[in-house]
Amino acid sequence: MNGCVPAVVFGAYDAKIANICKYIINETEVNSQVMIPLILRAATKVTDLELIPDEQLSLKRRIPYPSEILLEAIHESGLQESIPIEVIYIPASFSNAVVPLTLNIAATDYYLDVIAHELDLNEASDLLISRTIGKSSSEMRMYSPAPKKQFLDTFSKWKVEQTIHFEGPSNVRASYIVGQEVYGDVILASVGYTWRSSELWHEAVSLRSYYRMLINMIPSGIYKISREALLTAKLPSSFTTKGNWRGSLPKDILCAFCRLHHLSEPVFSTQSKLLVSSLDIPGSCKKLKVTQLSKEEEQESGLSTAQGNTEESVEVFNCEVKLHSKKQELILQCSPHDLHRRQTDAMNSTSLKVLSWLTIVFEEPDKSMDKLTTMAETFEICFLHQFFFNTLCSSIRNVWGVRSKACSVNSEGDEVFLIDLGGKNTGGTPSNGSLACITYTVSLFREDACVKESLESCEEFEFELGNEGVLPHLESAVAQMAVGQSSYFRVDLPPDDFILAAAGDTAATLSLLSTRRCKLEYCVTLLRVTEPLEERMEQALFSPPLSKQRVEFAVKQIKESSALSLVDFGCGSGSLLDSLLSYPTSLEKVVGVDISQKSLARAAKSLHSKLNKLLDSKDPSNKIKYAVLYDGSITKFDSRLRGYDIATCLEVIEHMEEKDACIFGDVALSLFCPKILIVSTPNYEYNVILQRSSTCHGQEDGDTQEAAQAACKFRNHDHKFEWNRAEFNQWASELAARHNYGVEFSGVGGAGDVEPGFASQIAIFRRMHEEDIPSNIESVAEATNESSSPFSTIWEWNREDQECNEKHQ
Repeated sequence: MNGCVPAVVFGAYDAKIANICKYIINETEVNSQVMIPLILRAATKVTDLELIPDEQLSLKRRIPYPSEILLEAIHESGLQESIPIEVIYIPASFSNAVVPLTLNIAATDYYLDVIAHELDLNEASDLLISRTIGKSSSEMRMYSPAPKKQFLDTFSKWKVEQTIHFEGPSNVRASYIVGQEVYGDVILASVGYTWRSSELWHEAVSLRSYYRMLINMIPSGIYKISREALLTAKLPSSFTTKGNWRGSLPKDILCAFCRLHHLSEPVFSTQSKLLVSSLDIPGSCKKLKVTQLSKEEEQESGLSTAQGNTEESVEVFNCEVKLHSKKQELILQCSPHDLHRRQTDAMNSTSLKVLSWLTIVFEEPDKSMDKLTTMAETFEICFLHQFFFNTLCSSIRNVWGVRSKACSVNSEGDEVFLIDLGGKNTGGTPSNGSLACITYTVSLFREDACVKESLESCEEFEFELGNEGVLPHLESAVAQMAVGQSSYFRVDLPPDDFILAAAGDTAATLSLLSTRRCKLEYCVTLLRVTEPLEERMEQALFSPPLSKQRVEFAVKQIKESSALSLVDFGCGSGSLLDSLLSYPTSLEKVVGVDISQKSLARAAKSLHSKLNKLLDSKDPSNKIKYAVLYDGSITKFDSRLRGYDIATCLEVIEHMEEKDACIFGDVALSLFCPKILIVSTPNYEYNVILQRSSTCHGQEDGDTQEAAQAACKFRNHDHKFEWNRAEFNQWASELAARHNYGVEFSGVGGAGDVEPGFASQIAIFRRMHEEDIPSNIESVAEATNESSSPFSTIWEWNREDQECNEKHQ
């Protein structure tokens, strides 16, 4: 075209011009149309350019190119073949579906003209071109109709300050993705000439690409895409540790979300404070870093080294985050009160609160402002209704409120779950906190036609169990599997967006979805289970493992006491009870109590199998007559467990808040009143050895202990506190004195007389007098303001019933 360039190209492709336009009129950030009159006005001052008449809104050189340059360009273009380019057509009306198209650009065509013709426009100057979408190196843009007459009117009157209003329908879907006002039908394409290139560059834009862009606008979608698991992963409910987190970190996801929605970068404000270790400090923050208090802080806290007070202090962090619009209007502020051991943990945890709330907003866009506000308060979030609605909420509701949702009509229910027990079972059922590694495939399945279309698969996918890092049905399945086992199940379809974003063959997927008689079918194999950090450390340093040493310690106490009944407080998956069945003891009745129904279900499955095998073997050492598992909190009293011979609580109290651990101690000794209570908990001082801290090896002698304590962390991300020996001894001694029990201290792992003591410290409480047990059950129940039997029975086994069943069989 002899050097003729549409005016819109200058604003779309020249960053310097675009930035100048934004400086003159800020509205150009969201409405690229406003740039056109500015560019036309500036072009009149350029002596070697002229405006092409007949309302073309194009600029050309006043002096044409030399003929030899034109001939050379024609000769080069003549050597090129026709280029097919895959693009996406986005209608302005929501009633019309987004569809893929193929543009064929001949060697003599101007590619912008071809796009214009597809939109029923005359030529390239009739187009508006958006900013780039996605990565900075991408040439993906939106192409839409331009209101030329309004541009000319505005240009002729020199009233560039006035807002241009397009008379056509707004394209909500296109506007949402690009972050600018777009009108009419739109073509999404990745095509253009790169810097100093003579060849047209292009890249296919598929329907899958479009839906992945759409999903990537949701906080949970950003996380799913970072894991390449759109139909499997889920934004976790809490931030545990960086080592166990998989996918993009919450802070990075929040920053990406702000960029995608054209907000300013999040503003993080972290604060640190020193707290006295003996004060009521949240367990997750305790004993992490020892620092000296200033004189002012000593006075504020009531501590004085002059008075001989040598109490330690710990440094903790909390973080506040604010989101602003590009105009620096405050949109949202999250100010949580929880404290963290590390500054980065505080930032990631706060970011996750914001992301979790935003995810709910996207998933349920029709919620009222009152409900949004109430939900925000639970996440310690305050948002400004006016700016939030104008900047985010309106577009969220417009796009996500009308998205297509698939509807299953399978009469068999929402979920069909089958476990293939024929797999190779090598043990290793995962527990909460462990890392499960699976291989999986997800397919779109139409049962009435026996048609299946593969959507997503992964050879090795790892996630932390119990942290909701995958969709609920998948986590539920894996929690019931053993290493080497496989399972498959079918669930109702998610919204179409996620399915199409994962689908490879879009045409086949759309054909199946159109029937609305499909389900998602998951095929999963559990490859391996990596135990929680605490167990891995203990197994690496102790032989036998520390967990087995604790069981052996409990067995020894049972044998010496000739106990007939045992209750395990916080039994979890039944590891202690299961292990006890491998030893000959005097026990006739065993009980487990826990608040996790998933863990109790695993315990029931294991204990039932083992007890029946022992019964079949006629082993005389097996004296168990009765076993039961209860769902309940061990801080509550249940009269059925009163007065047992022996009670255990091994490595449990550290998973509770310290105040709850104290409540458990009082309830156990004043109400349950076992003859013997065994409580074990990690010795925080031993973590230096377990974690093999490099800090403590390179310090001078005087600094070694302080440096080691500063470098140590808790053994498990779920621990709320970990006591040193002095703290544990004080807690147990005061507890025993209050309730007329004697107490002695022991432990396993390491040696009590060698620093830093046992790895697991143990207190053995013994009831001093039989008459200390309250005789009136009702009065005990009234004292606790609870029902006398608040625990619910999850599983029960009775030897007489089993033997009776065998006789009938």
